[in-house]
Amino acid sequence: MTTARPIPAVSFQTARSGASAKSNELGMRPMQERAYNKRGEQYLLIKSPPASGKSRALMFIALDKLHNQGLRQAIIVVPEKSIGGSFADEPLSQFGFWADWTVKPKWNLCNTPGQDEEKSDPSKIKALGQFLESEDQVLVCTHATFRFGVERFGIEAFDDRLIAVDEFHHVSASEDNRLGAQLAAFIARDKVHIVAMTGSYFRGDAVPVLTPDDEARFEPVTYTYYEQLNGYEHLKSLNIGYFFYTGRYLEAIEHCLDPALKTIVHIPSVNARESTKDKVSEVNEILHYLGKWQGADPVTGFELVAMPDGRVLKIADLVDDSDPARRTKVLSALKDPAHKNDRNHVDIIIALGMAKEGFDWIWCEHALTVGYRSSLTEIIQIIGRATRDAPGKTTATFTNLIAEPDASEAAVADAINDTLKAIAASLLMEQVLAPRFTFSPKSAGPLPDFDYGPEGYQEGKANVGVHEERGQYHFEIAGLVTPKSLEAARICDEDLNEVIAAFVQKKSVAERGMFDEETPPQELTQAAMSAIVRERYPDLSADDQEAVRQHAIAALNLTQKAKALAMEALDRGEGEQRANTALLEGVRQYAMDVRELDIDLIDSINPWQAAYSVLAKSMSESTLKQVQAAIAAKRTKIGPEEAKELAAAAVKFKKERGRLPAVTSSDAWEQRLAEGAAAFMRFREEGRYE
Repeated sequence: MTTARPIPAVSFQTARSGASAKSNELGMRPMQERAYNKRGEQYLLIKSPPASGKSRALMFIALDKLHNQGLRQAIIVVPEKSIGGSFADEPLSQFGFWADWTVKPKWNLCNTPGQDEEKSDPSKIKALGQFLESEDQVLVCTHATFRFGVERFGIEAFDDRLIAVDEFHHVSASEDNRLGAQLAAFIARDKVHIVAMTGSYFRGDAVPVLTPDDEARFEPVTYTYYEQLNGYEHLKSLNIGYFFYTGRYLEAIEHCLDPALKTIVHIPSVNARESTKDKVSEVNEILHYLGKWQGADPVTGFELVAMPDGRVLKIADLVDDSDPARRTKVLSALKDPAHKNDRNHVDIIIALGMAKEGFDWIWCEHALTVGYRSSLTEIIQIIGRATRDAPGKTTATFTNLIAEPDASEAAVADAINDTLKAIAASLLMEQVLAPRFTFSPKSAGPLPDFDYGPEGYQEGKANVGVHEERGQYHFEIAGLVTPKSLEAARICDEDLNEVIAAFVQKKSVAERGMFDEETPPQELTQAAMSAIVRERYPDLSADDQEAVRQHAIAALNLTQKAKALAMEALDRGEGEQRANTALLEGVRQYAMDVRELDIDLIDSINPWQAAYSVLAKSMSESTLKQVQAAIAAKRTKIGPEEAKELAAAAVKFKKERGRLPAVTSSDAWEQRLAEGAAAFMRFREEGRYE
């Protein structure tokens, strides 16, 4: 028997101010104007959610660099051919700009036949070389074509040009990432301008996108999900949730696939444990659930399925690749610009590896994904397919259908891993959707342009400031360490979500935070987070590393306390509307309720506590106990690295309290510090440290 239970993990209610859609006198929306104001920077990093207008922002910037900053050419680099359409001709002057964006057909290499991936078409590499020798100004190509072109023509051939890299999270500082190595070489030579753009500045492998030294060269432009969604005209809410199921997903999918909603269904990879290993049969079974197959539309290739109520669904099958001509017909129909604003053109899209980043279907209301995806980046990109603003579209939903762990199965470890990854994605999305946090020590004073309520900023009291336009909250925290270096200040201002992403993706930390009741919260918030910060930013001073740690854990735990308040409001029956808005209101409410925020209080919060509460309501009690037992069985004694972390925390404890932590203490964290310090001394005597 198959069952499915929903987990409403995140719910975001928008303000619908319409600001995201409003244009200035040059035809620029808010994010584009923000980016254009930084157009003089040689290295520019635009971090902005899907649908915020990054492609057009690049057009404005590139035109200025070509006409006013002396650059010879602009090369736009995208990860796959389908995204190249985002940089097609645009009559920008019709909306107030001083020039139009044009790309000669022969220089849009994404529109020409040929290979698209690792083995790039030799003719496209040759075309890139011809472009470099020409007087024309704009070329669009894939990451693969660009990589091979740089290898053939050399770094110097691109001097005095703009290189714009879309979906920049494909780059990494890893030695085996060729595009990353080439960009590092361009930066070292310092003869090009680079604009990097991404809607999800995370990598699933936790490798940094740029080295710290290279990243410091880039001027960031950040436009948050909070700003984007609040500025929409039509979309009222975004819901992100999970369904646990037992049995076959093809039966469970009936509980969450609503044919009345415009939906993208991502079925699992044939290598995933959720898969039946026959992807074509899976699509046919989904079609059968929806209704009676009527054949395929001869023009679009869409499958036609008659529902019991008489409505005929138009379904695009992007999974079956046995007939290339049919697949090309379906893809062409989906990309047909004549139907971009036609809500009734297609109803459901079923995909496996497609319809993710860069795929533009504004009418999508529901992104339904079966099985955990390979990275947080992929999940954020999939969610982005549903967050476009469109007339009549009031709600967007992302649902992840995940097999419930069964501790009696041999594959229990994989099942638990998928559950932990889903929760990690949920925690990160809550952080991505929340307002940006600015922290300062107690009584540091008000920040300009922040609203501190009717009575204004009050010295010595709990102050919370709000900057609505930027979607930013200001909190004062007693005992907070402030960053001293410019790099640490930049991280605290721009990169906290990257630190949090690394934290929530660390499997051992997630396991203990979720399922090991004997783990003190400080072991996660202090020891584990400290290790992550030191690993990511080894060149920062110890004080700056601690500042980054405190800012990151404060941002994460304030959001989690807000989520807990939202859940409590829902449990009290205060209505869905209250629960939705409480995720944002709850941050301020929590800060006010505790009278005074201090870093010790924040460190004593288990970041997984609210997520566990949701999980406990959604997973069967017997399964939950089995999973907890499986995690507890893996608990190991303190190892050398953990002992070093705990010993450092023990030294801090002694400085603050004037005594060493006691192993007999009733406080679990103090007891753990004492055990860690003793283990550290033992390992040092054994010569386990260099």
